[in-house]
Amino acid sequence: MPRFAANLSMLYGEHAFLDRFGAAAADGFGAVEYLFPYEHPAGELAARLEAHGLRQVLFNAPPGDWAGGERGLACLPGREEEFRRGIGQAIAYAQALRCPRIHVMAGLVPAGQDRAGLRATYVQRLAWAAAQAPELDFLIEPINTRDIPGFFLNRQDHAHEIVLEVGAPNLKVQMDLYHCQIVEGDLASKLKQYLPSGRVGHLQIAGVPERHEPDVGEVNYAYLFAQIDALGYPGHIGAEYRPRAGTTAGLGWFQPWKRTT
Repeated sequence: MPRFAANLSMLYGEHAFLDRFGAAAADGFGAVEYLFPYEHPAGELAARLEAHGLRQVLFNAPPGDWAGGERGLACLPGREEEFRRGIGQAIAYAQALRCPRIHVMAGLVPAGQDRAGLRATYVQRLAWAAAQAPELDFLIEPINTRDIPGFFLNRQDHAHEIVLEVGAPNLKVQMDLYHCQIVEGDLASKLKQYLPSGRVGHLQIAGVPERHEPDVGEVNYAYLFAQIDALGYPGHIGAEYRPRAGTTAGLGWFQPWKRTT
């Protein structure tokens, strides 16, 4: 049976962030994810999780200057110390929140930079990060260049090549089916290809193309959920979409799988 995590950065925007935990639990979610925890003390977030019986399953490492347009540091030359400090901060939060995985964003390709050189930097930094906390999974995510133009990592095969090259058992791929559909399509075959490998550490979903609820758009998620279940995927599926109206009103797709206790 698929298990879902509410992405609190995109869902429940009608509530203040700290109130989104309770709203998600009230709607039947047993787990949450979000982009970044760093604006709030780890103890406050842990208290919200405990109060509402929720599991934290994912968040991102610091991405650099997010407000200024940066989308990760892992492939960027000259940002080694900032990257390492960010990984240290992410690990501390993951331990406090009992969160088993951290997404490490690759970053944007700088103008005029050679991609081969960026790849070498990326591989080196991911290997270093994975070695800092072997008990955690570090994830890399292919993202479409329509949502984030210039993002370094875009394809599933590229991500899996990187994971194999690094060779760390706790470095895995975050497979967002929304991004995958836009860049590559053929989602059922991709799931059958990659889920049995054990290299997929987390799944995410959204309707395509508008990134609304997963029951709207060109992707038949009900079919894919059955495929994911049949393939024995043990993790959560992150609901990372923009609700068309209120979050709760759009959760018809979620009713068969919501937590009832």
